[in-house]
Amino acid sequence: MDLHELYNELINTKFGTPMEYSAYVGTFSQVEKIAHNLKSSRQYREYLEHILEYLTSFLYRTEPLQDIEKIFAKLESEFEEQWANGEVPGWENKDPERESASQESVIDLEYYTTVEELVELGPEKLKEALAARGLKSGGTIQQRAERLFLLKHTPLEQLDRKHFVKGSHSSVSDNGNNIKDNLKKEIALMEVKMRRLCELLDEVIVRTKENAEKKLTLTYEEMEAEREEEEVQADSESDDEDQQIYNPLKLPMGWDGKPIPYWLYKLHGLGQEFKCEICGNHSYWGRRAYERHFKEWRHQHGMRCLGIPNTKNFNEITSIQEAKELWERIQQRQGLNKWRPDLEEEYEDHEGNIYNKKTYADLQRQGLI
Repeated sequence: MDLHELYNELINTKFGTPMEYSAYVGTFSQVEKIAHNLKSSRQYREYLEHILEYLTSFLYRTEPLQDIEKIFAKLESEFEEQWANGEVPGWENKDPERESASQESVIDLEYYTTVEELVELGPEKLKEALAARGLKSGGTIQQRAERLFLLKHTPLEQLDRKHFVKGSHSSVSDNGNNIKDNLKKEIALMEVKMRRLCELLDEVIVRTKENAEKKLTLTYEEMEAEREEEEVQADSESDDEDQQIYNPLKLPMGWDGKPIPYWLYKLHGLGQEFKCEICGNHSYWGRRAYERHFKEWRHQHGMRCLGIPNTKNFNEITSIQEAKELWERIQQRQGLNKWRPDLEEEYEDHEGNIYNKKTYADLQRQGLI
């Protein structure tokens, strides 16, 4: 498991604290130590999303039989009940004091320094953010951004009434609290999912921490020696794969690229060679391959070239001469048994005499019948 990217992300945030990588590996799942007011930031949500994405991907790759969707579905149903009862670890108190509107909003104004940066968010997002605070959401995109940017330096309660929607000033706090609760619920669910994944990967995390601590104790020379040893091992493995296989008996290769066992070679009679003249003197090794080749394309092509149908009568025939002789005998036999209408077709005259077709035609031409 490689958590260096997540580690670098954490130590460069406001909610992160400087620590060694090995310490981070052992404590990154302990998010309950982070203050609630810092968890409402966009940066923290993105950090949680990155952790979930990495852990989920790692679990898919290392334990593909784990049904993560089923685990998350069960976890979400349990979470809903715990959240309703205020029993989610780290979020037991869901009614802290009101915070500033900048922390309640989906748009975290802390990360925007100019009105132009807010304009880039687009009119719809600005409209939603203004409406959530009870502020007027009309006007051009520039006016919306300027109106929202006022909250960066002025608390919502101290804004001029002209910026609020008529009759909504009294409900601003309620709207803000609802948004804040939804955001907290979303963050709490991500934390619960992360803890569950960490439980499933507990052994891997422990080994990762031990490996990180071990590397801290190594000197530069030891690290170089270890790296060289890994390279040598990788080279030796590749050399073993490329090494020529010892096969003095010239046994056929199996599915694994190695010679098949000698007993299997003898069992299938692979030492016997059968040549077929019809196939262009091609060799077939083993009785099974020889019998099977009569139905394969090579033999069928040879029979077509000879003008002979490839029927069962020609099984075991591999000589061109034998095939031709057999075909001639078959044709002759078919000729003897062939029905000849001039000799075998019968006709009857008016007196009841029976003649074959040829005789009847001759007598009729002579006018005798």
